Amino acid sequence: MLHLAKKTPPGGPVSPEAAVMVSALNAKLTHHGAWDVLNTAFDTIPDLALVSSFGAESVVLLHLAAMIKRDVPVIFIDTEMLFTETLVYQQDVAERLRLSNVQIIRADDADARDPSRSLHRRNPDACCALRKIAPLRRALDGHSGWITGRKRYQSGTRQALEFFEAEAGTGRIKVNPLARWSRDDIAEYMAENRLPRHPLVAQGYPSIGCAPCTSPVAAGEDPRAGRWRDQNKDECGIHFVDGKLVRAGQET
Repeated sequence: MLHLAKKTPPGGPVSPEAAVMVSALNAKLTHHGAWDVLNTAFDTIPDLALVSSFGAESVVLLHLAAMIKRDVPVIFIDTEMLFTETLVYQQDVAERLRLSNVQIIRADDADARDPSRSLHRRNPDACCALRKIAPLRRALDGHSGWITGRKRYQSGTRQALEFFEAEAGTGRIKVNPLARWSRDDIAEYMAENRLPRHPLVAQGYPSIGCAPCTSPVAAGEDPRAGRWRDQNKDECGIHFVDGKLVRAGQET
């Protein structure tokens, strides 16, 4: 069982204990797949949570996790600016997979700090920080690690993504079981297991975030082209590199 050092403030260094553990786990599982990564993570990291957007590809990771540990805490951040289709899909998937510990998290002060719900137009980074990053940080308090659905093919900032990462400044371990999966792997798994697709995918949304900041993608465009279109932004800020927000063009 992993025993992590006391957490340091966000933006601080990676803890030596977490760095050593991550290195050992990545070396041990370098030739293994998502199932082994998840099983090892649940056996090794205490108080592990899964963070899901219930977006276009989320059901794959949720299905894998449900087969191993159906009561894993699943943290879903409701920014209160999501598509109605996402909220309905979240309930449907949770029921179908019989996930017994879905935690719906919202910002405590969004109405006071963004009463006109227009912050995303003036400062999208600040909107993400208010409605997504801060609530997630609170939700992850007490957890030694969290599982993400990130994959290498999703953007240039994720091309070197490993199965395990030491999160800077928190002492937590991030687990990326699908890091090496391709888009075809995702589609094949969903078809073989008859998993429900997010309804917006059929309407041209291969990557789905908040409604005001997500647009349909045309044929031939990058699947994430509809996220924060025409802005120098391709990450909400939940995932950091050395405590810094990953921006478009930066590499991990």
